[in-house]
Amino acid sequence: MGAGIKLIADSGSTKTEWGVLGADQPLTLNTQGVSPYFQTAEQIKAILDTELAPQLPAGSHVDAVYFYGTGLSQPKNIQLVSDAIKAVWPDAVADIQHDLMGAARSLCGHEAGVVSILGTGSNSCYYDGEKIIKNNPGLGYVLGDEGSGAYLGRKVLQYYLYQSFDEDLLARFDYKYNTNKDEILENVYRKPLANRYLAGFATFLSENREHFMIQNILEDGLNDFFFNHIYKYRESWTTSLHFTGGIAWHFRDILRELCELYELPMGKVLRTPMEGLVEYHR
Repeated sequence: MGAGIKLIADSGSTKTEWGVLGADQPLTLNTQGVSPYFQTAEQIKAILDTELAPQLPAGSHVDAVYFYGTGLSQPKNIQLVSDAIKAVWPDAVADIQHDLMGAARSLCGHEAGVVSILGTGSNSCYYDGEKIIKNNPGLGYVLGDEGSGAYLGRKVLQYYLYQSFDEDLLARFDYKYNTNKDEILENVYRKPLANRYLAGFATFLSENREHFMIQNILEDGLNDFFFNHIYKYRESWTTSLHFTGGIAWHFRDILRELCELYELPMGKVLRTPMEGLVEYHR
């Protein structure tokens, strides 16, 4: 039997980043996202079997899987992911936690802080250094997800479909995406994984940041997150605010400006929680 390794998963709706501990060199691998809201145990097992297992060091034995993912505050979703992991690695210890716990352990370690995820979706919590004490509920991309890629991408599509963009931005959008109203509505209302589809349009914001209309979308969308989430924790004024996720990373200057505007203590911003999680589990 080969060397024993531990796997650490940071999983969002769009992609999963895997840290491998115990190999000769610490490894970081990627697969598509795992979401128990949208996938069955069999589909998740297929991702582990066909995308992850072939990338692992030859002859290694998986001793433990620390899985942090979206939608894992519900027992039935935890069981679904656990079943998929056990189907691939029956002997491994499976520790399955919500992605907020992963973000909290990564950003805060054993210190207290207000932790926010701004990726395809969004969420936030107050973490006391060991446990999540408060969590302003994530309502998903239909009802909530303020400040997320899906939320900001939806704003881009609204501006485009309502013809609110000026001629310059409309032309840039058409050149980049070459789509139309019928195709957009089909993807949003009829096809699976609409949240990923919406989040795909957030790249238009980062590519056109110099335009005042784009800046307005970004500032309004992130301000909505502060108003609906950050403001709900009285600890936000007394402990550091930490952020992780692609949206947080790309637009960290706006987060910093909002913290200064509202006189809130800015903490760390990490593109992904993996670096901190590897340290936590080492």
